[in-house]
Amino acid sequence: MSDGTKIEWTDATWNPVTGCSVLSPGCTNCYAMKLAGTRLQHHASRAGLTRDTKAGPVWTGEVRFNEQWLEEPLTWKRPRMIFVCAHGDLFAEGVPNEWIDKVFAVMAAAPQHIFQVLTKRPERMREYLTSKLLEHRIVAAQIQLAFPIKSPGRWPHMPLPNVWFGVSVEDQKRADERLPILHEIRAAVLWVSNEPALGPIDWKRWLPAGRRARSPQGHEFIAPQYFMTKCEHCSWIGSSELQHVSPIADTGDADVICCNCHQITDCDEIPRIGWIVAGGESGAGCRPMHPHWTYALRDQCTIADIPFLFKQWGNWIIASAENGHHDSAMATNDAIWLDVDGRQAKPSCDGMREPIGMFRVTKARAGRTLDGRLHDGFPPLPAHFTLGAEE
Repeated sequence: MSDGTKIEWTDATWNPVTGCSVLSPGCTNCYAMKLAGTRLQHHASRAGLTRDTKAGPVWTGEVRFNEQWLEEPLTWKRPRMIFVCAHGDLFAEGVPNEWIDKVFAVMAAAPQHIFQVLTKRPERMREYLTSKLLEHRIVAAQIQLAFPIKSPGRWPHMPLPNVWFGVSVEDQKRADERLPILHEIRAAVLWVSNEPALGPIDWKRWLPAGRRARSPQGHEFIAPQYFMTKCEHCSWIGSSELQHVSPIADTGDADVICCNCHQITDCDEIPRIGWIVAGGESGAGCRPMHPHWTYALRDQCTIADIPFLFKQWGNWIIASAENGHHDSAMATNDAIWLDVDGRQAKPSCDGMREPIGMFRVTKARAGRTLDGRLHDGFPPLPAHFTLGAEE
């Protein structure tokens, strides 16, 4: 629990649930997992949540509910952005709905804050948010809170206006698996964390260009700009820019053809991603991030008019004379060649398509600028939140 944090995209962390399990490559060097098995291994909220391995502490899959921290956000009057379950996953497999109900009860009772929920398990998040009598269960959980809540209280109409739902995606496979599910969730803001960035991702499908819409064949599309859509036949989700347009003779109208199942689709608009956070990996064993991955994401966010926050390079930066590194040093242990597809090699980059030399430095030295510029984009904040943040 921390009212105040060094995480660049939030103001505070809140850990009513701790513990998790390794799910995908982005979990390998999880900072919360390492802390739970080292410095915090004897803390009541972390003890027994990891096991020792040759690679270091690894989550056991056990999760823990920390009742002592549950109501903390209710005691904070100044509006804050709060990262929910920074040392776990609210939607991890072992977390019962009753615990999640309690967390939502607090979030609903603290409208002055913005709660940032991030998960690698969007299917569980979708299941919970569409479960029966959810709003009634949240009210029942609020009644059990010790903190006094004004009566009559607000009914927790879903989606809660102060809760942002996001998913972590580290590479193309995880983007393809998790982003379609994210787009089926109703939320005040849908967001994505591309940290740690471990491979290239084609963002064009997920971040519709905010320009005049034309089909791949060159025909004008059915809207002034591209948007997210879902095919009612095959459930494909993506940017309308990727759909096909077939003009109807002598009518001036056109059919829209799904690029996946090739059937005529209504091409109805669905909610889109409202915020992107990106960054490289840091800490022991961290893996480098190819600059092109983040430049491409930054540029697509600009085209799509989506707020973009670049959190960090991590512990790797481009090996260049400007950064104090030279070709003759590429054989050292702190340097590698990284190809755009994620392959690594040293000391030669022969056979690579777009290799860039990367070398390891401190996180502080690597910094968090792209082309010399900070990127600290956020979705629009409520008026009361902005005012509170300025006080």
